[in-house]
Amino acid sequence: MYRLAKALNVSIETLLEPYFETRITFDLFKSNVCHRLKELGDIDFLIETLEKDEIHKYYEKKWYPESFYLLAMVDYISRINQVPLCNDYDSIRKEKLERMIFPSSVLAISTVSKGNHVKEEAIKNSIPEFIRFNIVESEVRNVI
Repeated sequence: MYRLAKALNVSIETLLEPYFETRITFDLFKSNVCHRLKELGDIDFLIETLEKDEIHKYYEKKWYPESFYLLAMVDYISRINQVPLCNDYDSIRKEKLERMIFPSSVLAISTVSKGNHVKEEAIKNSIPEFIRFNIVESEVRNVI
């Protein structure tokens, strides 16, 4: 490993990083993205996300919910700040999740109320950039 890292001019940690990466829950992922947006502000969030190219990285790992959520966030923030969309993701924009993903709170309330009206209302109030990927999301700013 040492010789390989030296030949490639990278650290051993860099070589091993893909093997130690663990996938967090989607709810925690969403929370982390929203917190990063709050901490950085809209424009710095866009710049950082596009520079890191995390959308493609998640997509290549087949982590579609994370890729689509991050792309939806980038597209939403771009729209409300009147920033042109980054064309690098046009092929991903044509896709969506097979099954709709709801926030945990919506699923819990829907289970307790034993009806679909909660889910239907959540879909109706969802941000267009998210629902396009079958992700129900209506609030990305109110994070604690």
